[in-house]
Amino acid sequence: MPMIDVYAAAGTFGDTKKLAQTLAATLMEIEQVPDIPMFRRNTAAFVHEMPADRLSNVDGDSGYIRVQVLTNAGALDRDKQLAVVRRLTDLVADASGDPTAAERTWVLLTEAPDGGWGLAGHANTNAELVAAARAELARIAAAAQS
Repeated sequence: MPMIDVYAAAGTFGDTKKLAQTLAATLMEIEQVPDIPMFRRNTAAFVHEMPADRLSNVDGDSGYIRVQVLTNAGALDRDKQLAVVRRLTDLVADASGDPTAAERTWVLLTEAPDGGWGLAGHANTNAELVAAARAELARIAAAAQS
């Protein structure tokens, strides 16, 4: 149930809502989690637009995009890490309309420690998240059989 934060200069993206939704859906796909309400409701992206004078590299350039992905510990093996970085870079570059934006896009992968994934006022362990997903899958299967 990752969170994605995208930071860029205001006006970088035309449709920030669509970008946020596409990033969230793509990350769910890469993680290969079940397409259930628990994951759909709790995988989200936030697009933060800032005035261009609030970001800069050493030379004064402000055309950078930073994507930070926060997952629970161990959610992304090496293949998934590579896929997340490549696909999210491509998505934000495409959304910017600037093919060179990929060269100025940073994707940072961060893991919350076990027990450090707060949801609905509870600090969940990985085992608790897995148990909650299995319980929801069981409820869905039982409802389908009714």
